Amino acid sequence: MSTREKWLFGILAITLFVVAPLLFSDFRLNLMGKFLAFAILAIALDLIWGYTGILSLGHGVFFGLGAYAMGMYLKLEAAKGHLPDFMSWSGLTELPWFWKPFQYPGFAILMAVAIPMVLALVLGYLTFRNRIHGVYFSVMTQALALIFVILFVGQQPYTGGTNGITDFKTIFGFSLTEPAVKMSLYLVTAFSLALVYFLCRWLTNARLGRVLVAIRDGENRVRFSGYNPVVYKLFVFVISAGLAGLAGALFAPQVGIVSPALMGIVPSIEIAIWVAVGGRGTLIGAVIGSILVNGAKSLLSETFPDVWLYFLGILFVSVVLFPNGIMGLFAKLSTLQRKEVKAYGRNNPVFGKCHR
Repeated sequence: MSTREKWLFGILAITLFVVAPLLFSDFRLNLMGKFLAFAILAIALDLIWGYTGILSLGHGVFFGLGAYAMGMYLKLEAAKGHLPDFMSWSGLTELPWFWKPFQYPGFAILMAVAIPMVLALVLGYLTFRNRIHGVYFSVMTQALALIFVILFVGQQPYTGGTNGITDFKTIFGFSLTEPAVKMSLYLVTAFSLALVYFLCRWLTNARLGRVLVAIRDGENRVRFSGYNPVVYKLFVFVISAGLAGLAGALFAPQVGIVSPALMGIVPSIEIAIWVAVGGRGTLIGAVIGSILVNGAKSLLSETFPDVWLYFLGILFVSVVLFPNGIMGLFAKLSTLQRKEVKAYGRNNPVFGKCHR
């Protein structure tokens, strides 16, 4: 981690853990908790896109599956042993067998991570083994998002259809409307973000990270050097999917609704925009980009309800002007500053004499 990234991470950590809980209202803190869940999702995409060169436009599927797994537990707890309301409205008379294990929170949390990982394992094995990459892989993951949206909308008796799963009341027996519970969910999400960040930082700084970057820059060279890119790409894709599922599980109790819209094509593209705005291949840039874009979306929609989309469009266009994102802009400014300092030192008579 560079000195600049350490400073940015330190400032961000102090803001999230100290300033935000003290200054924000319950509503704003809950909103920030959602943004932090998005930040975990952005790191997950940055791990495979920024470091490995695999652009997934279907990461919303993994996020949505994690959210649904957690939402099933929350809905069963809210039903208190009765059949969930949307199932009764759809004509079901008993709880489906695959819903029953989700009454246990440990199982739901485990499945929120495991189900996306298994799906990524199957999809990744079939695609990477056949050397499907680049835009073809992106289109395939985009089609996956469309398939899952249609599937979950069509299975209304089991998934809630278009409306999804709603009306969550408690988590682990505590009311979701209590300020202390909202604070706890926020802190758990913040700590999870920190753990995910350091995990991915450790992975990318290790030998694995160097191989991933080599695959991104020249997969054929890596293959000719004796490495099997399929194994590395499959591993990082599965890890990324699990992190996306974890983000969905943290998101569900804070937003209060889980619907197929989370898995759509547009949300998946937005994730890529968060990473691009912050700067892909930096991890900390993914965190900054996700918080900045979602914060701007919330603030601008409140302040300028009629024209806020234009402001957001300007922000997205700026990604083209600065292709390396915010972190790339910081790096460029830092380089220019160092050049100015060196030039000043050479032109300064006193400094020049001391230097000589």
